[in-house]
Amino acid sequence: MTSPPSVTRFQTLSKSAIALGWTVLYLVVGFALTVALAFGAVYILGPREHPLSMIDQPGPLSLLVQGVSALAGFGAATWLVGVKGARLTAADLRWRMPAPKGGAVLHGIALGMLPAVAVIALAIIVGGARFTPDTGTPAEYLSRMGLTVLVLAPAALSEEIMFRGVPQVLLAGVWGRIAALLVTSAAFALAHLFNPNLTHLAVGNIWIAGLFLGAAFYLPGGIWTSFGAHLGWNATLAACDAPVSGLPFAIPWLDYQPGGPAWLTGGAFGPEGGLIATLSIALALAWAARRIRREES
Repeated sequence: MTSPPSVTRFQTLSKSAIALGWTVLYLVVGFALTVALAFGAVYILGPREHPLSMIDQPGPLSLLVQGVSALAGFGAATWLVGVKGARLTAADLRWRMPAPKGGAVLHGIALGMLPAVAVIALAIIVGGARFTPDTGTPAEYLSRMGLTVLVLAPAALSEEIMFRGVPQVLLAGVWGRIAALLVTSAAFALAHLFNPNLTHLAVGNIWIAGLFLGAAFYLPGGIWTSFGAHLGWNATLAACDAPVSGLPFAIPWLDYQPGGPAWLTGGAFGPEGGLIATLSIALALAWAARRIRREES
């Protein structure tokens, strides 16, 4: 015998409500811990007279504080809510997964670098973007890029834990992967609504980027692959002196001129705000989806 349709629907709704409840609790706990840790760090590291000015005028130290605070906050929320509360294991959260040759993080970095390089190259070819000399030396460039990667890494990992961790796992368990990806990627895009020089196309591209990173989460290496892809994309744009999601990075020795029109190359928001990025990220997403199907078949 099979269960009556009404019972089946009730069980489905109940599972969805439980998954949503754990997800909301996870986000609330994670954000609360992140804010508490960030403000504590600001008052310790910021100017004695006006400590909050470190947030009002964001720079590398501010971005590092925010990234580390979010990493610690959502890392703790993952343990408290995801592991202890929702009973998710390290395998469920894809923290412990078989890694591809060369390591999951390096594999992911290459996965993120390729579409980023394609975006810059196409912007030069069809959008008139170009590099011009800037003050500084190659040695200063390499030194600054090393520091920039150290700033970008905690932010990238914290966002992967935040969106591709507990929420995606719980929602995929009741709605399926595609629906979970659509929802968590929308939340990922909404989290960037206050970035400088944001456009409607930029929001759409960040949503597609969330789908790409969410797909990378299901590749061998799990969350470490998606973290690498996230870092590879951001670091490559920064290495080209291009804004990352609207945030500029002062890189010596070279200067990136985005060309135009802005709807094509991204303009002041950076490459992520242009139609070239839409195509590049969509192709990377299609490749990742095909790779997942091949791996799981």
